[in-house]
Amino acid sequence: MNVSALLRLLQAEHDETAARADHLREQIVRLTTGLAETEARLAELTATRKVIDGLTPPDHATAPVETATVYQCIVTAFNEHPGKVFRVRDLHEHLGLPTDEPSINVTRSRLGRLVRQGVLEQPGRGRYQKRT
Repeated sequence: MNVSALLRLLQAEHDETAARADHLREQIVRLTTGLAETEARLAELTATRKVIDGLTPPDHATAPVETATVYQCIVTAFNEHPGKVFRVRDLHEHLGLPTDEPSINVTRSRLGRLVRQGVLEQPGRGRYQKRT
């Protein structure tokens, strides 16, 4: 390979690398602008939250998440009937929850989690009771 061919290859690689560097600089500018806009919006939301919290009387605590409420209802049902063995569908009927299959599966999942946490025990397949 002669010197002029080597210089042409070097120049081609230089041009490609310079173009890539320019492209990356453009991306950095776009990302920096996007980050600044997002951080400004986050600051606005934080300030709004503080204002709303300041306007809310202390006796109006934020409403609990629905999932926590369902867990509490489940635990309360088992606490009220410590010796009773519940099937998932029976528990749903006892609590007045929907008895469609997707709802039953969600509760089955919740009960499994409560078993793993040691709150409930599973004396048989599909049966749950308060751990004694």
